[in-house]
Parts: sequence; C-alpha cells; structure tokens
Amino acid sequence: MLLKRAAIRCTVVANTLIIHHRSFTLLFYSTIILILAFLYNYLSSNKASASNMATSVNSKKDAKILASFLRFQADYLLVYAIIMLADWMQGTHMYTLYLSYDVSISTLFLTGFLSGAFFAPFLGSVVDRIGRRNSCVVYCVLEIVINVLESFNNMPILLVGRVLGGISTNLLFTSFESWMTTEHRKRGFEESWLPKTYSLTSVINGSTAVLAGIVAQLLEESFGQIGPFHGAVALTAIALLLILRWPENYGSADETVDKSEGTFTAVAKQFKEGWRATLTDSAILRIGLIQALSEGAMYTFVFMWVPTLMSLAPNNTVPTGVVFSALMNSITLGGLTYPLISSYSKSDEHAAAACYALAATAMAIPALCMHHSGECFHSVLGAFMLVEFSVGSFGPAAGKMRSK
Repeated sequence: MLLKRAAIRCTVVANTLIIHHRSFTLLFYSTIILILAFLYNYLSSNKASASNMATSVNSKKDAKILASFLRFQADYLLVYAIIMLADWMQGTHMYTLYLSYDVSISTLFLTGFLSGAFFAPFLGSVVDRIGRRNSCVVYCVLEIVINVLESFNNMPILLVGRVLGGISTNLLFTSFESWMTTEHRKRGFEESWLPKTYSLTSVINGSTAVLAGIVAQLLEESFGQIGPFHGAVALTAIALLLILRWPENYGSADETVDKSEGTFTAVAKQFKEGWRATLTDSAILRIGLIQALSEGAMYTFVFMWVPTLMSLAPNNTVPTGVVFSALMNSITLGGLTYPLISSYSKSDEHAAAACYALAATAMAIPALCMHHSGECFHSVLGAFMLVEFSVGSFGPAAGKMRSK
C-alpha cells in the first residue's frame, strides 16, 4: 500500500513537472519569436521616426523643447509601465484565488463586467469635470482598496471589490491617455511626436503583461494565491506617489470646464447625443457591434481559459502565471505583425475578417478536444495562443476602422 501511494505521488509530481517544463519551454520560444518581431519592427520604423523628429529640431531652442518632451514622455511611460504591470498581475491569478475561496466565480466575474458596462458611458464626462490627474489618483486609490479586499474570503466584500473594479477599469483606459494627450499639446510639443508615445505605450503594455505573468508566478509560489495582489498594491502605491507630481488638466484651453450646468445634466446630455449619433449613422452602429462582439468573445475566453486548461492537465495543475505570459506574448506578436498582415490585404476590413477567421478556427480546436482529457492539453494551449495572436492583430485593424 505504501509503495502504491508513493508511486501515485511520484506520478503526480512527474506530470506536474512535465506541464511546468513544457509551459516554460513554450514561454521561452514565444518570447524569442516576440523579440525577433519587435527588433524587426523597431529597426524598420525607428530610422524614419528619428529622422522625422530630427528634421523638426533646427535650433538650440528646438533642441531644448525636444529634451523637455523626452523627459515628459519618460515620466508618463514610467507611471504607465507601473500601473499596467500592477493591473496585469491581478489577472493572472484571480480565477485561482476565487477557486481557493470556494465562492461563485461566475457571479464575481459577471458583477465586474456589468459594473464596467454600467459606468462606462458616464465616466468620460466625469473625468473631464473633476480633472484627468485627479481621476488617475482616484484610479490608484480604488486599485489599492480592491486588491486589499481580495484578501477576504467573504462573498459580499468580494462583490464590492468587483463593482469598484468595473469603475477602475474604465478610469484606467480613459484618464491616463487623456491626461497625457492634453498635457502634450498644452506644453506645445510637436503633434508628430504624439504617435511615438502611443507606440511606446503599446510595446510597454505587451511587455509588462509578459513580465506580470512571471512575477505573479514567483509571488504565488512565495506567498500563495494572494501574493500577486499584494504585489499590485505596492506597485500602485508607487504609481500614486509619482502621479501626485503631475499638473492637472481638464482638456480645455483654459484648464476649466463649463460650470453653468450641473454634472448630471452635462453627462446626461452627452449620453443622449452619443446614442443619437450611433443610431443615425450605420457605420458607427456597425463598428460598435463589432467591438461589442469582439469584447464578448474575449471576455468569455478570459473567464474560461484557466478552468479549461486545468480540466485537461494532469492533477488539474497549471502554472497560470507562465501560461499567461505566453498568451500575452501572442497578443504582442499579433500587434507587431499586423503591418505584414495588412500588406497582403485589400483593406483594413479584409485584414480584420482574416483575424476573425483565424480566431474562429483556433477556438474550434478546444471545442472539439474537450472530451479527450489530458491528451490534447498542449493542442488546446496552442489554440489559445492563436486566439490571442488574432486579438493582438485585430487591435490595430479596429483602431483604423474606428478612425474612419
């Protein structure tokens, strides 16, 4: 009996090590491919970008402005990198944390999604009225509170955290970029320099996502499932201190907002005008539906990838942090290779259709393999990486279609 138990334990350990080893190997190769793709894009585009910036600098005064811009850019990107690293670290272990609490995971996820959907239409106007920097401060405070609440194995407390999470997610994707864009123009920097900052934020987003998976895995092994959330608290606190040094802006020339009408009236008016434009312009309606369907598919994937892989892995053991990094590699690689995809497409619409076709084909693999248990773990994982690759490729296509 003792020998049988020892043999079973050895088998479980061996299977776990195989999963970890193959996952790390997968991460290693995907990272190498990502680095090569990034270097290709960087070397092909950096020369033209540097040339454009150099042509606008033809005096000592212009050189001083350029130096000021680079300091401003570095200050913003440092904060952006910290907050994105903290944000990604939470996503790697949220499912497994709730699983360890034995609570209704679907209820918690759905609450967060509904909260984000409810507050999204109004937060843009609120941000303009209270100030972009103040909104960034509110985001950091909310994130610290949310990650502290995750420490409690109590369903009502966790639900409060998910409601606050819906608000903070909207602030993350509105306040920071709005502050940077307005401050860039307010300081009189060249408009042609702005896309360079956008490009760097995209690279930083992907890079911190990959790093977050590795850091979260190390924190989880040292401090348990709550470790990544405690790490996110520390990072967000650092970002908060840096943000307090920023000047305030409201997005208008005189740094003020119209106080003649109340906040509720202004927000309601903007909300009404937005819906009128959406319903009267079929192009806006269609791109909105495309975006909604894309987000719906993506969030379904976000909710299901961990339990799916756990159900297929031996002993239900998956190094989620490492797998998350590999998936984030795929997203970044998809974004970097989109110019190549679009060069073979007749239009951005055709490129987007190709991305959807790839994603649908990839998602058919786990749909067909789910009854084969551990036999198709790596096939499903590879399919998930293709899905994330298509997500990264579709991002630029969607941006171009929205701009039209």
